[in-house]
Amino acid sequence: MAMLCNSTKSLATSYIKSLKYSLDKLNLDRVDQIVDILWSAYSDDKQVFIMGNGGSASTASHFACDLGKGTIVKGKKRLRVICLNDNMALVTAFSNDISYADVFKEQLINLINPDDVVIAITASGNSSNILKAVEYAEENMAITIGLTGFNGGGLVPIVNECIIVSSENYGQIEDTHLVLGHVISQSIRHRLASDH
Repeated sequence: MAMLCNSTKSLATSYIKSLKYSLDKLNLDRVDQIVDILWSAYSDDKQVFIMGNGGSASTASHFACDLGKGTIVKGKKRLRVICLNDNMALVTAFSNDISYADVFKEQLINLINPDDVVIAITASGNSSNILKAVEYAEENMAITIGLTGFNGGGLVPIVNECIIVSSENYGQIEDTHLVLGHVISQSIRHRLASDH
């Protein structure tokens, strides 16, 4: 039992140390640029779409909640945010009737307008359904943002702005994306509260 505890402590120490490294390596100028993009979308009454698969789907949903509710300031208009993986009936209908690779793009066809913002969350940067949706967004003059890890994958060259987490561990990449969601949404709320 003691060996298991020591092993767990060792793994936890290593994991946390690596996570701290990923957080310390974040490019805060890029975070500021993303906040500026979202602030412009808010100011111009544009929509924000967020998407991800698996753990990143949960992060996308959480991020949309924080941007949609966590930024509310009494007396101010609200940020218009939609998470594309939250409508399971629509996701499964497009997946079944067309293909899973089109589940996000097909939703954007219904909703996107020029200068809307699309945020793609993918650890690998190579999810085909994410890439197809971002390409469609770009073709329709939306502003695209990527949150990724590893080497950024195929997402990096097709988005307007990207943060690549310095890690090759899915858990640590996803942890860092969640932190970024909190930092960005709280920055937007701070601007709203300070804006007169």
